[in-house]
Amino acid sequence: MRLVDYTLAKRAKLTELRGGRLSRDDVCDAHPELLRAARNVGEQTPTPCPVCEAEPLVHVTYVFGEALRQANGRVWPRTGLADLHRSMDEVACYVVEVCTGCYWNHLAQRYLLGRRHVG
Repeated sequence: MRLVDYTLAKRAKLTELRGGRLSRDDVCDAHPELLRAARNVGEQTPTPCPVCEAEPLVHVTYVFGEALRQANGRVWPRTGLADLHRSMDEVACYVVEVCTGCYWNHLAQRYLLGRRHVG
């Protein structure tokens, strides 16, 4: 699995918010479909939102791959990722963290799964 972690980008964005270079509206702008996915199929984390601190963050995982056909670009439960890893040549997964309270959202991780990435 090849992982790209976006924690440094998140810290930079939060530093800009706290320093007044970004407004809350600039960073709390989750799309309605992302919020719907977070509420209905997202996976709640124990981590509080870094902006409002009132709600826990929710992770929403999107999968992309040519072999997925109609499921390409859809939300995928983490419990089903092992099956994708075994059955597909390559799938790109994007994990977005979302706060359903203040609408903060940020790309947390990107990684590749599939038979090409075993090892």
